[in-house]
Amino acid sequence: MPATPYSNHGFDLIVVGAGIVGLAHAYTAALRGLKVCVVERDAAAIGASIRNFGFITITGQAPGDTWRRAMHAREVWQQVAPYAGIDIVHRNLWLAAYRPEAHDVLEAFMRTPMGEACELLDAADAQAKAPALSLADACSVLYSPHELRVESRTAIGLLSKWLAEAHGVTFRYGEAVLEVQAPRVRTSRGTLHAERVVVCTNTDLNGLFAERIAAHELTLCRLQMLRVKPEAGFRLPGSVMMDLSLVRYEGYSTLPEAAALRARLQQEEAASLAHGIHLIVVQSADGSLVVGDSHHYADAPEPFAMEEVDQLILRHLRSTLNLETAQITERWTGVYPSSKTTPCVIDAPDDATRVVLVTSGSGASTGFGIAHDVLDAW
Repeated sequence: MPATPYSNHGFDLIVVGAGIVGLAHAYTAALRGLKVCVVERDAAAIGASIRNFGFITITGQAPGDTWRRAMHAREVWQQVAPYAGIDIVHRNLWLAAYRPEAHDVLEAFMRTPMGEACELLDAADAQAKAPALSLADACSVLYSPHELRVESRTAIGLLSKWLAEAHGVTFRYGEAVLEVQAPRVRTSRGTLHAERVVVCTNTDLNGLFAERIAAHELTLCRLQMLRVKPEAGFRLPGSVMMDLSLVRYEGYSTLPEAAALRARLQQEEAASLAHGIHLIVVQSADGSLVVGDSHHYADAPEPFAMEEVDQLILRHLRSTLNLETAQITERWTGVYPSSKTTPCVIDAPDDATRVVLVTSGSGASTGFGIAHDVLDAW
């Protein structure tokens, strides 16, 4: 998208970063009648926002604000997708429990408020409804109606285009923001003015407001993902997960019952736990499967993917789905900021500026909810 000429009148809000968190703030502000400009250093959004599953995950999110924000984000995705030309490729979540300890976690989850509208199915019932799953050795399956899936590598561009055309949001790509001193924003191409600025720079922890970001003790998380071509006609019933996710997602992992599952997995799946692997499978419109993922943490993650990790992910894929073939057609890595203490950083360097970073890999799932909270509280 070509850069838009500078306006002489300034803006109500400048958003730094055109990933999903930045776009969520741009949308929320534009919906409230604000004049918005998004400034992105790259020629297009190429970071974590297009390297994920496009999986709007609700069930299993941390209770409280994260789950509430995910529910809000789900509603926004449903509202904007048809207008922006974004396909909701499939819905729902099927989480298979293969160990009695995993079943116990799911039973406990169903007793929480977040279990509302979900169902805990026995393996035979789930198999009849979802033949793509391999459930001969399963104890039970959690079915959730809440989840959505979009194709993230195209959805971000379509959302940006729609925001520009339908809501008058100005986009300036290929332009680095060098300094923010609201109402002045100095970029590599000039100076912009806005009453308020939101900085959503994702993995750039050492640039704008680095000293304030450092106080949150963030690191970076690298993940590995695959695109797999199954046999012709193979269809998933929705997004798919299994036991390993129950010790990663805080909506499950903080339940007392998760301790026994974690102990058993440490004996049986130590390598997967060491690489931070938990299986997620979603399907694209062309029938291919997006499969992942792993989690490795470092201040400067190496860009090199490990075959061992891919093979572990593929083993879990084959044991969870009734696949005849699983041909790898793409491999990639993604990086996002990570915190041990909070799923989201919202920092206020001054009254006119906010720094917003999703630190849990859940930007697509919670970004619109976070933006709603930020603008409400500002």
